[in-house]
Amino acid sequence: MSLEGLEEAKRNTIRARGRLESSLCALQQRLRPGNLAGEAWDGVKDKSADFADGALQAVKRRPGIASAALGALALFLAREPIRRVVTRMLSDEEAGIDPDGPELNEAAPDADQIVAEGVS
Repeated sequence: MSLEGLEEAKRNTIRARGRLESSLCALQQRLRPGNLAGEAWDGVKDKSADFADGALQAVKRRPGIASAALGALALFLAREPIRRVVTRMLSDEEAGIDPDGPELNEAAPDADQIVAEGVS
């Protein structure tokens, strides 16, 4: 191998090393957590915008079905408060039953009578 060939090989090696270092720097820049998070966020924004547009078009095409589905979802989410209200409305106090009234006292045994008779 001649001296010129050797020098050309060294120059090629230096150029190749420079390209490799440049590629590594670009790769490190792309793989930084902030950049990865930014790219992921941009993807989520694009997809959510597409999803929202599709949902809006579906609601415009079928407003009755969309209203029914939204109402069902609201009832599902509010099931516990609704249950509490209905239970409270149907409780004895709301039904107008007096706990000291004659209909309850006649059917229930007196606690003093049970203690006096003892357990048999």
